[in-house]
This record gives sequence, C-alpha cells and structure tokens, in this order.
Amino acid sequence: MSRIHLFEFEDQSWFPVFLRNYMTDFLQFLTNKSKLFKPAVPILDRLLNETGETQLVDLGSGGGGGLLWIAEALKVKHPDLRILMTDLYPNIAAFEYTRGKNDIFSFREDAIDARNVPNDVKGIRTQFLSLHHFRPAEAKAILQNVIDNKGAIAIFEGQERSIPSLLAMIFSPITVLLVTPFIKPFSLGRILFTYIIPLVPIVVFWDGIVSSLRTYSVQEMQELVAGLKDADLYDWEIGRVASGPGVNLYITGRLK
Repeated sequence: MSRIHLFEFEDQSWFPVFLRNYMTDFLQFLTNKSKLFKPAVPILDRLLNETGETQLVDLGSGGGGGLLWIAEALKVKHPDLRILMTDLYPNIAAFEYTRGKNDIFSFREDAIDARNVPNDVKGIRTQFLSLHHFRPAEAKAILQNVIDNKGAIAIFEGQERSIPSLLAMIFSPITVLLVTPFIKPFSLGRILFTYIIPLVPIVVFWDGIVSSLRTYSVQEMQELVAGLKDADLYDWEIGRVASGPGVNLYITGRLK
C-alpha cells in the first residue's frame, strides 16, 4: 500500500501536553518491556566503533522510548557512553525519571528540531519511532542536516505498512488498559484519562494506525537518501530486520 500521511494527535501544537506525555510514557514502557529495539543494539555498537563517538543524541525522544534497555545493553561494551535526550516537545518528567534510573542519561529542556539540530549538540543522532512523523521533504531535511554537519545518524522504526502491524495497532487500546497501572512515575491523571475518561486509549489507537500508514518502506528510505546533496560522501545502510513478533526498519549513515 502507498504511504498515507494522515494527522497524528501527538504532532499537533494544540494537543494537551499532559495527554502527549501520557502517550509517550506508554510507548516508553512498552518498548522497554518488549525490547522492541533489540536489533538496534548491534547496529549502534558497530556505529559507535566506526565513528569513535561516545555520545548518542536522541531526537524526538518522547518519553525515552526503549532507551533504558538499549543503554544497559550498549554500556557493556561502551562504558563511557552517554545518551542525550531531546524533543521538539520535551517530556521533562519522563526525562527526569529516565535519568534517575541510569546516570548515563542527560537531557535538553529546550525544544530541539531534528531538521535543524544546534551545532553545540554533538554525537551520533538517533531516532526511534519518529521518522514517520515527517513528510518526505522534512525527512530529507533531517538527513541533509546530518551531512551538512558531518555527523552520523541511526534511525529505527518499530512498525511498518503491513496487515500484522495494523492489527497490532488495532489492539493497542487493550494494551494501554492492561499496562497503565505499571507505568512510572505513577499519575492519578493517567488513571483518570485511561479508565474514567478514556482519551489515552483512543488517541493511542488513532496515532498507532496512522503511524503504520505513515512509515517509510526500505525502498522509500533509499529514495530519501538518493535525493540528498553529497550523499555519496556517506556510507548508508538501510534494511528491515525481525524483532520478536514485530519488525525494525532502519537507516544509518556515517562519513566514509
């Protein structure tokens, strides 16, 4: 099926911050518990070795995603590793919680746009579950900004445009109802807007379906790279790998 760029609630500037934070908290919990991005670990390990970098700069961190588990896996071979969390809409409470769980983390409180990362932010840029939020021109701007700054990047998606992925999203409200009591830090507001006024399950359902429909395929990622200035100066790796019952689509780039 063709890529369809419908709207997601999470992207809207008018969307209430507390609801966006409840959604990103859910995604953080789920990706950590399921180890959704387990295939990312050897890819990031290789990229850290090839570039000599000691910091990951996570763009569009949301609630921290699967970073807690990834940090534990990576620091076995990279004890000096640091991870900087950033977002256009920073979830400060979630960032503080993640930093409290592991001092490998730090975060920026100001809004960081993945399309135009400040020059003082150094390290391998990463994105988890966020490339699909950007239209093709914007996605190219993210990659072009990396090239222009002679940096490196690794982008991972945990869904695709497929029937199995869409089915998983259809059942996501049930998952929200089951796991919400275990999400930390505990919030009475999260309980209220999950069980009494069920806005969280509804918006997670909608944004999950749209995320699958928005996700770039391997071929479309290749087309994004092909349109970049000085793309030939970079080694690119674009692929698809199974992750338990799901899948990771990824793209990495570094200077040759």
